[in-house]
Amino acid sequence: MTALATDPTVRPRPVRMWRTVLRLHRAALIGWAVLVAAVSGVLLWAYGPGGNAARADWQRRCTGDTCSWSDAISLYHAAYTGAELVIGWVPYLVAAWAGAVLARELERGTARLAWTQGVSPTRWLATTLAVPAALVTAGSTVMVLLHRLLFDAHQVPVSWHWWNDETFVPNGTLGIAHPLLGLAVGTLAGLLQRRALTAIGLSIVLMGLAVTTLGFARPHLWPWATSTGGGYETPPNVLYGDGGAVTSTGAHIADPMCRDSTACLKAHDVTGFYSEYHPAAHFWPLQLVETGIALAVTALVLATAFTLLRRRTA
Repeated sequence: MTALATDPTVRPRPVRMWRTVLRLHRAALIGWAVLVAAVSGVLLWAYGPGGNAARADWQRRCTGDTCSWSDAISLYHAAYTGAELVIGWVPYLVAAWAGAVLARELERGTARLAWTQGVSPTRWLATTLAVPAALVTAGSTVMVLLHRLLFDAHQVPVSWHWWNDETFVPNGTLGIAHPLLGLAVGTLAGLLQRRALTAIGLSIVLMGLAVTTLGFARPHLWPWATSTGGGYETPPNVLYGDGGAVTSTGAHIADPMCRDSTACLKAHDVTGFYSEYHPAAHFWPLQLVETGIALAVTALVLATAFTLLRRRTA
């Protein structure tokens, strides 16, 4: 056994970077697991006993045009909206964490220490990102699936609209793509700032800019459905876009605001009106197109981060 231990031909085991990352960020891992478990528990409660109690009270108390919310209905609604709020903030938390971690390791010199132990800067950054990316994806997937389960059940007819930002994101693949974008944004911010506090601030600002920009672009990522008629009629449960007047040639123009004036309508050649909207059937096309854009931006930000790291360590 001694000969084997001192044999120069025996190669040492390669460093398992992913284990090192898990040990270094054990507290963050535990916090993430607690957050996912808490949100999942709330959503499961709302889907099960909380939803059953709320539905029973709704059927008993909300008849006709009158309705008074009970504690069960209020708790059910609060559980749903609270879970959405937390899921919506996950990308910002991930971005802030990634920015702080990268900046702190660069500031303290622990990154350079790892590079002297046979770990290249590129491999160090790739492993530093791969482990949290896998854990964030797994946890986000669980929360999105449970949110979708509760939304589809819709045990109490309160105002949950598929197009609302707070519902649209956690109800599909965007709820998984946004945290990954946050991880990429935080990484780039950490490399740029090299100070934990300023990296956190920059991460949150950049993530807010990205989410806001995607939100503004969302309605235009898929062709609008159009309805025409004597007014601005649209089906129920739709995201309304724009509207206006229709001329005898079929052209769409701004509403001349003639009201019931026949002379005014004739003068502007108005024969009807149109409305543009997204029906519920457009949820997945909009969701998937925006997810693709978010993932493309994520890849671009990560490529920028790796390029910056290679130039600084050349």
